Amino acid sequence: MKPQHLLAAATLVLATTAFAAGDPHDHAHAHTPLHGGVVVEVKDIDYELVAQPSVIQLHLRDHGKPADVSNATARLTLLTGTEKQEVVLKPAGDKLEATGSFKVAPGSKAVAVVTVAGKPSTVRFVLK
Repeated sequence: MKPQHLLAAATLVLATTAFAAGDPHDHAHAHTPLHGGVVVEVKDIDYELVAQPSVIQLHLRDHGKPADVSNATARLTLLTGTEKQEVVLKPAGDKLEATGSFKVAPGSKAVAVVTVAGKPSTVRFVLK
């Protein structure tokens, strides 16, 4: 077998194996938005960002169940075009929230640093 054929065959085998392996954890829960936002999973926690012009909410779910955010904090950097806005989210019932005036549009990017139980996580979103 020629070296280029061997390389192509090995690449195909590895790609098929990686595809078949799938995600390394059990997906007994869905990663779908429950509040009309954008969902991203980081370290087995689902973060759902709901960004509107007057309110930004961040919902956290641990394996499909709402996470306790009573002592959580979050700092969000919102990027819309060339505009950058820093937002502090605070506990509001079962979510983290900030009210005010926010420039949000499809394609806006947001980076949140969320601290729960003293452990920070960085979460990146692209709004739809």
